[in-house]
Amino acid sequence: MTREVTFGIACVLFAAGSFSWAQDYPNRPVRMIVPFSPGAGTDFLARVTAQRLTEALGQQFVVENRAGGAGGTVGSAFVAKATADGYTLLMANMSSHNVAPHLYKKMPYDALRDFAPVHLAGRTPQVLVIHPSLPVRDLKALIALARSRPGQLSFSTSGSGSSLHLAGELFKSMAKLDILHIPYKGASIAMTDLIAGQVSISYPSISTALPFIKQGRVIPLGVTGLTRFSLLPEVPTIAEGGLPGYELINWIGLVAPAQTPRPIIVRLNEELASWARDAENRRKMAAVGFEIEPGTPEAFGEMLSKGHSTTGKLMAALGMKQQ
Repeated sequence: MTREVTFGIACVLFAAGSFSWAQDYPNRPVRMIVPFSPGAGTDFLARVTAQRLTEALGQQFVVENRAGGAGGTVGSAFVAKATADGYTLLMANMSSHNVAPHLYKKMPYDALRDFAPVHLAGRTPQVLVIHPSLPVRDLKALIALARSRPGQLSFSTSGSGSSLHLAGELFKSMAKLDILHIPYKGASIAMTDLIAGQVSISYPSISTALPFIKQGRVIPLGVTGLTRFSLLPEVPTIAEGGLPGYELINWIGLVAPAQTPRPIIVRLNEELASWARDAENRRKMAAVGFEIEPGTPEAFGEMLSKGHSTTGKLMAALGMKQQ
């Protein structure tokens, strides 16, 4: 038997084994790591995703929060080093995979090489919110106030390298403002201190901010997308409120360690894409601030790669230096 024939048989047997393995997957609980604190948008969408997969595949998908600030790099690094067998997954977002890689000199993972894209779970704009004590109620007034008090106002984020951080730096740069960045180890903590009046401004996801906006505990001045959000129709975009061209949309998506068997990736994607195609599910998710879509792993991978490049260029233009 020639070496070529032997190699061909081995490949066929390996493929058959991988397919059989995927057919049996999962046969034990699956860990879904969220590299951020509980209560924020990524955590919420991870729990929705875990519930869907638990119901569809008959095994528990257990959400585990591994926060630590640093743009989600702590929990992401844990998954990057995990066994690539489909039993440890990561709910990544713009912070962990687009922003942090360009901010930190020593990254514990390669955002593109060390992960296999599974499914783009959703997109959500962020919203600029202020503490009610600030004597302004629109963006132009906020900009004027910040210019009159250079270095005296502050904005909270879920950490250096987070999408909140990028949103705040973009706002500062375009409006030519001096506002102090206060990083926290999670979006919920950043919101808590905003509500307490310890900081003046923040840029949480709409899903995180909505309950507090409805209670009047924070005041929304502008959304970061190019169009107004259906749940906050009276709130202008930041672009129309005073900074033309401003745009930032956070994404959240499921990834696995690189080299995870392709049949497992496809099975997970198919279950989530099927759920996202349902109009009622899309309506429910829109009602809490998320746009979901039934994309493929390949489309998600292309988005990751493009976002990595464009975010890096934006951060360089903003002068967001590596730490």
